[in-house]
Amino acid sequence: MRSLDNHLCFALYAASRAMTAGYRGPLSELGLTYPQFIAMVVLWEADGVTVSELGERLQLDSGTLTPLLKRLEQAKLVARQRNADDERELIVTLTDEGHALQHKANDISEQVFCRTGLEESHAIQMLGDLHDLTARLRNTPSI
Repeated sequence: MRSLDNHLCFALYAASRAMTAGYRGPLSELGLTYPQFIAMVVLWEADGVTVSELGERLQLDSGTLTPLLKRLEQAKLVARQRNADDERELIVTLTDEGHALQHKANDISEQVFCRTGLEESHAIQMLGDLHDLTARLRNTPSI
């Protein structure tokens, strides 16, 4: 059995936790958690998406996404409404407050990236490798 430090899964888990922790301080000043922040990032990219599209993009199931969206709605950052063409779909849109928050949140990811000490080219390579790894694991049947 390999030691814990030689398990790729643990290295990814530890790095993910450390990265998320790096966002905690700046995001708390905005009243957001990291999951709420990444949901807002998706909405800042493309406002007016369905809950299912948002879940796919964030790789979150509805049991996780629904309470997150309720909290964002209570904070008056998003609104959810039924699609007039298909009542089964719920559309999530940014409120004026949600749009305004983008300006305040603009440089948070850059601040956290600077803390990593990574060269941009190394980060781009790592990002590609992680996307490839995610795709391979999602497309490979479990053992």
